[in-house]
Amino acid sequence: MGTEKYFPSTKDIEKASETLSEILEPTMLQKNANLSETYGCDVFLKREDLQMVRSYKIRGAYNKIRTLSPGVLKYGIVCASAGNHAQGVAFSCNKLHIMGSIYMPTTTPRQKIESVKMFGKEYVDIVLTGDTFDAANKAATEYARRSGKTFIPPFDDRKIIEGQGTIGYEMVQQMQEPLDYVFIPIGGGGLASGVGAYIKAKWPETRIIGVEPAGAASMKASIENGHVTELDTIDKFVDGAAVKKAGELTYEICRQVLDDIIPVPEGAVCTTIINMYNKSAIVVEPAGALSISALRFYADKIRGKRVGCIVSGSNNDIIRMEEIREKSMLYEGLKHYFIVNFPQRAGAFLSFIRDNLGPKDDLVLFQYIKKTNKEEGPALIGIEVASPDDFHALLKRMEANNVLYEYINENNRLLEILI
Repeated sequence: MGTEKYFPSTKDIEKASETLSEILEPTMLQKNANLSETYGCDVFLKREDLQMVRSYKIRGAYNKIRTLSPGVLKYGIVCASAGNHAQGVAFSCNKLHIMGSIYMPTTTPRQKIESVKMFGKEYVDIVLTGDTFDAANKAATEYARRSGKTFIPPFDDRKIIEGQGTIGYEMVQQMQEPLDYVFIPIGGGGLASGVGAYIKAKWPETRIIGVEPAGAASMKASIENGHVTELDTIDKFVDGAAVKKAGELTYEICRQVLDDIIPVPEGAVCTTIINMYNKSAIVVEPAGALSISALRFYADKIRGKRVGCIVSGSNNDIIRMEEIREKSMLYEGLKHYFIVNFPQRAGAFLSFIRDNLGPKDDLVLFQYIKKTNKEEGPALIGIEVASPDDFHALLKRMEANNVLYEYINENNRLLEILI
């Protein structure tokens, strides 16, 4: 059967739900008061961050592995993952006493690597290779071919898709009436394929919105181009959804069930992570924040509606929080960097602060780039403002005072080098 003929049925997804009942209970579909008030609608969060492995990936992994025969499983299994699929596979290996080799990118956060070890225990070995999921995936498939072990795909597989689709089955069971919108994060597309197919079958009028990181929007590119498209480069920050190439199966399904795909900037994802923690005491990883992040870009359309967001995971490494805060403030226009030419005389820096910074502005970085014997010398300046309007006022003061500066927020390459 060709990929174009496969479409997950409600019966297959419901059968997968029976299989998963061996290891897990349905996660809650929880109304979030803060998000509902913010957007003027009823926002329900499907809390896959509360899974035993802190992401939905256990569903597809376990469903796939349970379909394999003992004769196949005795040779062991192989998978590739940026973290969450690996944890689902590791848990399944431990539960079913199967040996597994887990290939992960070298850029995978340490927290996810340690979690894989914790869930898999002596039943898994971890191989770190390549800078991206796609590189690790290639190495894993080659090893599976050489060794004769069975490869467990992260998304482009029928049983994986049906396992992820059980989230849609649970959402239909948990709601008394249909949702108007369902926002689903997309990496390779397994989750959106399974959930989208089930919900469209049960709630035909519900609009299914896929959400990708703007720096890795492979599914959107594929649908726009009319064929699976591999991106040349991706931003790896949203590691759980940073995929260069969507799946063949998932592409065919997503182009049928998705009503729209929203690419969300990584900075907006960071703002969501911070807000969810501060306002709702919910910890989400970057990929887990995608669906909620998309609400701000759909605010006018969802007002007064019933909205579901799949919170796909919470495997966030606490050491990334400073980077997350930085990206959020840059995106929201609250942190700004300049290269300023200062007169090399006593009191020049003090004069800059006195004459240019407003009462709510905060100088957070000052560093001479190069000291010279010239009359002027460049310095790197970082300033936090209370609101974007304060930034415009800051620029007006700097221009009025004839400050010689270069604004580098919009120069991504220079910003990455200096900050």
